[in-house]
Amino acid sequence: MPFDLSDKLVIGLSSRALFDLESENALYEKQGVTAYSDYQRAHEDQVLSPGTAFPLVKALLGLNELVSGKQFVEVVLMSRNTADTGMRVFNSIEHYQLPITRAAFSGGEPIVSYLQPFKVDLFLSKSQDDVQSAVNAGLAAATLYAPPTANAARQEQIRIAFDGDAVLFSPESEFIYKEKGLDAFYAHEQAHRFDSMREGPFAKLLILLAKLQKQFPAERCPVRIAIVTARASPAHARVVHTLRAWGVTVDEAFFLGGVTKHEVLAAFGAHIFFDDQDVHLASAAPLVPSAKVPYRQA
Repeated sequence: MPFDLSDKLVIGLSSRALFDLESENALYEKQGVTAYSDYQRAHEDQVLSPGTAFPLVKALLGLNELVSGKQFVEVVLMSRNTADTGMRVFNSIEHYQLPITRAAFSGGEPIVSYLQPFKVDLFLSKSQDDVQSAVNAGLAAATLYAPPTANAARQEQIRIAFDGDAVLFSPESEFIYKEKGLDAFYAHEQAHRFDSMREGPFAKLLILLAKLQKQFPAERCPVRIAIVTARASPAHARVVHTLRAWGVTVDEAFFLGGVTKHEVLAAFGAHIFFDDQDVHLASAAPLVPSAKVPYRQA
């Protein structure tokens, strides 16, 4: 019987998202594929250090151990490597005892074509080009920043934080702010406070996570979700009405109105934070794993 991915949260991630391969990638960029391949074969048994997405992936895979006979999460390695040069990655996966068994090695070709066949709900990578292609194809994808220098993640729960506009919601309102200023933004949001915003690139992921949460008793739910947005009252109302229309209740919401996000994210203990703006991500990334969501291009 074929293995069904359609009823699972499927995370696709590059080898550089899961493990620290920055020096190896620098070798590839400076000396080419032959030098990179030779190095990877020569160091095939050398275990790689965890990368930015490692804590999140390990925690999500742990959900499968909570209910006997129930698999909630599937992780698929999506790499531009060949299977030959990818051996070091799989050896490291085995070392850390991660239950990752499926992979797509594209041999240098763009990986985006293989995301749909694997039913990927979220793609994480260090490659801006691959992430942009995935977002353009209508998938939730983000480019990871370097691993944080501190470890703020809460160990008792998986904690995921989202920005609002251009991440969970469409960038329409954000464009009004950028083009016409703050007063025009507030006037627009007040006039449309009961109108649901259109879905952004991560809306379907949020809805899927909310459904996953309902598999567990509320008082013992292993997944906690927060919205951390620069919006403030009265622009908060449209966020609440939109989430109601989607049938989603987030656990925590922070309407910061220009207050910096990084301290709130550290206090929340996020395993990952998704935002569309470098100004927020640059200060958050040293404290919590962070990833940039690019705008969809026509």
